[in-house]
Amino acid sequence: MMSLTSELKTFLLRGNVVDMAVGIVVGAAFGKVVTSFVNDILMPPISLLLGNTNFSDLKIVLRKAATEGTEIATPAITWNYGNFIQTVIDFLIIGTAIFFVIKAMNSLSRKKEEKPAPAPQPTNEEKLLAEIRDLLKKSN
Repeated sequence: MMSLTSELKTFLLRGNVVDMAVGIVVGAAFGKVVTSFVNDILMPPISLLLGNTNFSDLKIVLRKAATEGTEIATPAITWNYGNFIQTVIDFLIIGTAIFFVIKAMNSLSRKKEEKPAPAPQPTNEEKLLAEIRDLLKKSN
């Protein structure tokens, strides 16, 4: 039992697991920020341009609600394509934002390209062999 506990502790304290947990928490918060940006900042001007349309309200009624007196006996069945449009817009904005964040991180972490190392100087033995080679070429 002690081995299982120590393995679990080692697993949980590894850097990758902690980094992943932090990423999930930050990602959830980032998702809320982007959703607020889309719903509160981006969509009102788009709705105004399209004639006061709220995408979340766009739907096709497949079956109307059945009522008995003032009570709803069976609720309406609707195809809420507006919610889908809203979700796609959220996804595109989140994807674009993450692309630019990763691109910025990569440019910051990219090391300066290393200059190629100068060619090593020939050793005395190599110099001597080169001289012998040159003399042999002259004599032929």
